[in-house]
Amino acid sequence: MTITAPLPAIPREQQETTRAPSERVGISPTLAANEALDERRLRGERVLPLAFGEAGVPVAPMLRVALAAASHVNGYGPVAGSLALRSAAAGYWTRRGLETDTDDVVCGPGSKALLYGLLLNLGADVAIPGPSWVSYAAQAALTGIRPVYVPIVPGEGGVPDPDQLSVAVALARREGRRIGAVIVTLPDNPTGTLASPDTIRSLCAVAERHDLLIISDEIYRDLTHVSGGFLSPAEVAPHRTVITSGLSKNLALGGWRLGVARLPGAATSGLAGLRGALLATCSEIWSAPAAPVQAAATLAFTEPSEITARVARSRQLHGTIARAVASLFTAAGVPVAPPRGAFYLYPDFGAHRRALRRRFGVRTSADLAGALLRSHGVGVLPGSVFGDADEALRLRVATSRLYGETEWQQEAALAADDPAALPWIADSLAWLERALTAITGLRTLPGLRTLPES
Repeated sequence: MTITAPLPAIPREQQETTRAPSERVGISPTLAANEALDERRLRGERVLPLAFGEAGVPVAPMLRVALAAASHVNGYGPVAGSLALRSAAAGYWTRRGLETDTDDVVCGPGSKALLYGLLLNLGADVAIPGPSWVSYAAQAALTGIRPVYVPIVPGEGGVPDPDQLSVAVALARREGRRIGAVIVTLPDNPTGTLASPDTIRSLCAVAERHDLLIISDEIYRDLTHVSGGFLSPAEVAPHRTVITSGLSKNLALGGWRLGVARLPGAATSGLAGLRGALLATCSEIWSAPAAPVQAAATLAFTEPSEITARVARSRQLHGTIARAVASLFTAAGVPVAPPRGAFYLYPDFGAHRRALRRRFGVRTSADLAGALLRSHGVGVLPGSVFGDADEALRLRVATSRLYGETEWQQEAALAADDPAALPWIADSLAWLERALTAITGLRTLPGLRTLPES
């Protein structure tokens, strides 16, 4: 297949090799945006937080009890994680059709740390989807390898277009470099979409042809809010696929920092060396995951009925509100792919480029995000931080912080049949509607009721 779009250029700071890796990477844009919005709140400003991908619901009560009950456990424990936790995580994957042995599992303080450990031991460049989660390219730069952005199939974020990936591998070889792995995200952050099974199979075929490791980030797997269609690369190419996951999204435990990685059949699949290298890295960076958190995570991965019911309610809530927000963008003439998982949208303001430049001086996605924040208190992230060209007027919108500021509001949102009708969520949707009305120059959004100022 002929490449239909140029491979995105690697940002200059990721190309430079004369500076130390830590000097080529700044604070994570998602975390920086969250801190900036918090500072505005402390100054008494009202903001609409659509920048940070936090799951936005409270901790399940039974997990709080489990954490408290284990608070006396203060030993380091095994580097790979406790036997009980690894067994529970193995059971989690086995129930999803991926037969997993306890020794296939490595645990760490968040899937982010495990991803870094994997990249640190890769010894080759890594292909990542364009656009993709901000930390893939940043972590690659920190480890001294080159992240190579490969465009996605339109509407199927999280997975590089397989044909363009094959071309990128060949181009790298002609340059005297080697791409040794590809990262995929299922479902995707930043687009909220899900790659089709056919695309996954094609990607696995390319990985076989070019001997690529597949790192499948499936931390949003349990938040796929469309029926059917999920295929893990581990089902197609188990001998070359590592899965990373955790509890920060499906159970909103981001602050607990607990991640798991699945390296199947490491002793026989060729991944034995990678597992050993990952464990060596773990031992020198974090020693072992926090013991009390491991105890609570063990309970979570065994999936008692209270946990599965809570995840199901969260999945429904995320899908309902993501669709409600998507309808606002669509009505404003801002195309956005229908959300299929997680709690993200990736709207494209390209059709409004001339008007945005004339009225607000917007030339880049960063300009557009700045205009929304300054004029309307709406916090979003520019597509440029996810690998888009600066001039592409796309934004990453996270909808999960709309459920309420207090625990009782968030619990009410989880329990509601129509969470968008709850007063605080309806108010936020109305706020976003007004901002879109203003930024696009429409007097009202077609087919929608323009809600009064709150």
